[in-house]
Amino acid sequence: MQRIRAYMQDSYNELMNKVSWPTWNELQSSSLVVLVATLLFGIVIFLIDMLFQGSLNVMYNLFA
Repeated sequence: MQRIRAYMQDSYNELMNKVSWPTWNELQSSSLVVLVATLLFGIVIFLIDMLFQGSLNVMYNLFA
């Protein structure tokens, strides 16, 4: 039980005193970067999917 208490105290101490947490502005700008990157990747994947769908439809119509 003593080891668990020491582990919890060490973990709390590390999180409160040794970790450098981002500021609110840094957090907002990082979240914006993630949002834009996610939207761009989603659009690229959508376009690739539409390209494959179109090419498969052409092949199905040729051989059907």
